[in-house]
Amino acid sequence: MDRSASHAGGAGHAAVTPHHLATAAAIDVMAAGGNAADGAVAANAVLGVVLPTTCGIGGDLFALVHIPGGGAPDALNASGRGGSGLDAGALAAAGHDRIPLYGPEAVTVPGCVDGWEALAARHGTLPLADLLAPAIALARGGFPVSAELAAGLARLHERIGAQPSAGPLYPGGRPPAPGDTLHRPLLAGTLEAVASRGRAAFYEGPIAEAVAGATGGVLTPDDLAGDRAEWVDPLGLEVMGTTAWTIPPNSQGYLALAAAWLFERLMVPADPGDPAFHHAAIESYRAMAWEREHTVADPAFAPLSPRELVDPGRLSSRLGRLRSGSAAAWPGPRPDDGGTAFLCTADAAGMGVSLIQSNFHGIGTGISAGGTGVWLHNRGAGFTLEPGHPNRAAPGKRPLHTLSPTLWSDGGALRMLLGTRGGHQQPQYLLQAAALVRRCGLSPAEAQAVPRWSMDHAAAGTASHVQVEQRMPDPVVAGLQRRGHAVERVPDHQPGWGPVSIITAGAGEYAAAADPRVSTATASVAAAGPGSPSR
Repeated sequence: MDRSASHAGGAGHAAVTPHHLATAAAIDVMAAGGNAADGAVAANAVLGVVLPTTCGIGGDLFALVHIPGGGAPDALNASGRGGSGLDAGALAAAGHDRIPLYGPEAVTVPGCVDGWEALAARHGTLPLADLLAPAIALARGGFPVSAELAAGLARLHERIGAQPSAGPLYPGGRPPAPGDTLHRPLLAGTLEAVASRGRAAFYEGPIAEAVAGATGGVLTPDDLAGDRAEWVDPLGLEVMGTTAWTIPPNSQGYLALAAAWLFERLMVPADPGDPAFHHAAIESYRAMAWEREHTVADPAFAPLSPRELVDPGRLSSRLGRLRSGSAAAWPGPRPDDGGTAFLCTADAAGMGVSLIQSNFHGIGTGISAGGTGVWLHNRGAGFTLEPGHPNRAAPGKRPLHTLSPTLWSDGGALRMLLGTRGGHQQPQYLLQAAALVRRCGLSPAEAQAVPRWSMDHAAAGTASHVQVEQRMPDPVVAGLQRRGHAVERVPDHQPGWGPVSIITAGAGEYAAAADPRVSTATASVAAAGPGSPSR
């Protein structure tokens, strides 16, 4: 499996995904005449087949698309809204203090299929049926079970084993072992319907009825038919010699951009072996992360506009505390684990796509839409039940979203595609990777190899508690401790701290690297095929 790859001369296609079969599908589609948008849809569909414990068509999708020679990227928000039967007051009256994580109340309209069609229609060059063909072939013909999938299905067996779509995931009623061949005929049938009839096959008719029925009325067929993906204005910020772009709220992506802006102004040595480098990154992240629960919501209800969130005047007010040289006591986010797949593709003509798609918690709610092979996400758990809160659960409203894709450009040229899974922790991994590539000048492969840090939470008024991979140098750990951070070493190559995917572009060359923390993650850069259009 390729961990890193590069191609000079401006004639290559590049892809990084969490699974080698998805990376291969992206490259094959682009080599057959598709572009980066086509490759991204094909790869995402494959990931939903081979890694259902991270993503699938029962979840949501965001994407950023760089047009060669253009300015701001196109930004796609394909996250769904709360259903007609979502009632925050009733849940609170029943004794709940939050949306039940694995209950039907956590199911919002899945936006993935709508996102595929929107992305392919606006930017693709091949029919949707061609883009779904690799995923259908794997679902029908079978694929080898990875160690990650085997472990995930084993953990989930007791919770989801009785669901109508569980049979193909548990041949003979047992979790598969690594290397076993798994077939998913139920999902293949659903994908074939989408390939034939597009979004209508998913959001209207029998599949929509199965989705609505599985939620017990939280979603209705009308909710599914009426919800649509939206092309929105991307959120950009000048940082590290580029414009860094992300999806505005209801995504939390602005946290990564704002933290990078703060980090840049601290002017620390561009040396990941210096504790000051990591201290500055940790504190820049903490200076922003505490506010997420109050700022990220459906944009129609959010307290600040997207531009206000990254306004340099607002951000500058935090620099004083960051320059103190010691860890500050900031409020912080509540931790949560997530199941997500980020991928990025770039084609020979210069189009780049940063795409992220997720079930949220592993396989989501663990509720299947009847026997369709579709597992429903639990993005509604991003809502709160607090009265008067901008992110309070309500029908027709999009919840706070952890998905945070980024795209970095300069003067109309693509410079970097960067994203990761990791739930609420995504911005901190993005900040670390961006600082290593853009501030330190490391290649994607070198950046992936640097020991990573992570923090689950930082409760209001408490000191910083940071976990670091075991190989973090002793002087860095000691330097962080002197600056007031409690530091805990954990085993190297934490799979939950990624996989981060990176493609950089410059001087007619793509460089790509997958994250060594996840065994299936791969990067590929290949010569262009005979067609390779980009529009």
